[in-house]
Amino acid sequence: MNRDVIIACDFSSRQATLDFLDRFTGRKPFVKIGMELFYAEGPSIVRDIKARGHRIFLDLKLHDIPNTVKKAMRVLSALDVDMVNVHAAGTVAMMQAALEGLTRPDGTRPLLIAVTQLTSTSEETMQKELLIDAGINDTIVKYASNARAAGLDGVVCSPLEAGMVKEACGPQFLTVTPGIRFADAATDDQVRITTPARAREIGSDFIVVGRPVTAAADPVAAYERCLQEFV
Repeated sequence: MNRDVIIACDFSSRQATLDFLDRFTGRKPFVKIGMELFYAEGPSIVRDIKARGHRIFLDLKLHDIPNTVKKAMRVLSALDVDMVNVHAAGTVAMMQAALEGLTRPDGTRPLLIAVTQLTSTSEETMQKELLIDAGINDTIVKYASNARAAGLDGVVCSPLEAGMVKEACGPQFLTVTPGIRFADAATDDQVRITTPARAREIGSDFIVVGRPVTAAADPVAAYERCLQEFV
């Protein structure tokens, strides 16, 4: 699969999102719809953006008992998105149920990936607050291995862990990596971050870029810069 840049459309309303996407008169970027926008506008915003020709990563990070996740994924599958996710902490059984629910009667489905650890989480926080004694790298590789065992297509991890995930799970196992900042930009609330160029070197398949593009004076130019550095 070819590398690509996914823009995180973390806006609070339909109008703000569509106004932003109106700027892209050429190439239609792959976009991420997260909790804020989906909960504000519902499934119709997914259909509207899809109708404009964008590929969509629906980032809702499902984490519940297997049967609930299975039924929720069956609903999301009907939205014709291109990628969805769950939390790997939900266990192999939950991820298998998600895959079953997501797969349509004809065998087609969106890509399904699992969140390992959020890029805002440090090893110290993981160990002190979540009581996970293993190191963060070992934890992420284990969660990724569980996702692969469940039949998923890949994981969300920071770009810093993409290489070790590939080593453990194989080159075809996808790594979707947020925590991307330009070398000359602020880190904001991210902890485990790197640049688009470095993410490419490490082994990311997709980078998810939010504020460096959405808050830029010229978002289209910032997006093109990401493409040039990463793809």
